[in-house]
Amino acid sequence: MPRSVFTDAYAAFRDTLVAVRKDAGVTQIELAERLGKPQQFVSKYERGDRRVDLIEFVAVCRALRIDPKEAFALVLRRLPKSFDI
Repeated sequence: MPRSVFTDAYAAFRDTLVAVRKDAGVTQIELAERLGKPQQFVSKYERGDRRVDLIEFVAVCRALRIDPKEAFALVLRRLPKSFDI
């Protein structure tokens, strides 16, 4: 069974985070600074090298000035109809 960061569902989640960041006109470096993290933190979750938990998701959304509920709705729309966990 594939690790969950490499599933189509998790790719949809990562792609949404990248799209939200880019739509906000924010670079990885700027987002990392807003989060108080190194740029590699953002790069690693965007590449799928690390998972993002719910608290981090909310922090990323707030740093991008997007309502976490709106971002989550975007994730839900991008998820495949069915997927393994």
